[in-house]
Amino acid sequence: MSDLLVNPASHREPLQASFSDAANPLGLDGVEFIEYATPRPQALGQVLEMMGFKPVARHRSREVLLYRQGGLNVVVNAHPLDVKGAAHGSEAPAISAIALRVRDARAAYAYARERGAWEVPTHAEVMELNIPAIHGAGGSRIYFIDRYKEFSIYDVDFIPIPTVEQKPPAVAGLHFFGVVQYIGLARSYDWTEFYRELFGIELIPDDQRFGIMPKGTLLRSPALDAKNSFMLQLIEPELHVADGGEKLQRIGLGVPDVLAAVKAFRALGMEFVETQAAHTESRGAITKTYLGSVVFELVHSSQ
Repeated sequence: MSDLLVNPASHREPLQASFSDAANPLGLDGVEFIEYATPRPQALGQVLEMMGFKPVARHRSREVLLYRQGGLNVVVNAHPLDVKGAAHGSEAPAISAIALRVRDARAAYAYARERGAWEVPTHAEVMELNIPAIHGAGGSRIYFIDRYKEFSIYDVDFIPIPTVEQKPPAVAGLHFFGVVQYIGLARSYDWTEFYRELFGIELIPDDQRFGIMPKGTLLRSPALDAKNSFMLQLIEPELHVADGGEKLQRIGLGVPDVLAAVKAFRALGMEFVETQAAHTESRGAITKTYLGSVVFELVHSSQ
């Protein structure tokens, strides 16, 4: 979170000089992992496996499991304190964190803090990395990661599961496309400014729409490598909807051939919504909701 979302411009801290280029102030280079918090890690794991993910490693000291396919990493966090904080009393899994790849994690964290981001205190155990983080939507965390190439955070914090392939291939060319975020009524401008000011993420033209669920405000991130750019979709509630809570609602996954991908995931057991309002087509598809909250959206994207 940030004082950009709660304070008028006159009450915010003055902007400091960027340590990077203006178009990509943090040296963003994509998403390293998405984290779910859940008290039912095995049930969520079954859903992830229907989407082609495989469990590849366990955390050294916490009840945390790493799932992977291709360049996608999903962390399933069942650590009791983390689940309690992220789920807000619900049994349903929640997207509790998104980790951003940056050129320099400490510098990125300092840059965000200087612009009003709210820090998340971290308590690393012995043999654990201290990964800087700030508050995001609905109590989620935004981590800054600069170890993502030859030597990664998983080499320190995780232990590989024996006999399991550590880099399973992506099903149907699956890759990360973006995240859908539910926001409060009339909060599109506030959140657009939050992401623009802190991360250099910019609004894209209204005539650029993707997938079968194009509602809301669309933003695109900068990236050191263009293929690592990702989308954010901000969706305000309908006027008659009582639940206007802010949260990271679902993950968008890109595939070069949506129809072929749906066929592949159906073979793994995944079910897709097929109604007049939302149905599988060449532009995209959306899965049914599992465990009360887990949804994946497929979007045509050649990357």
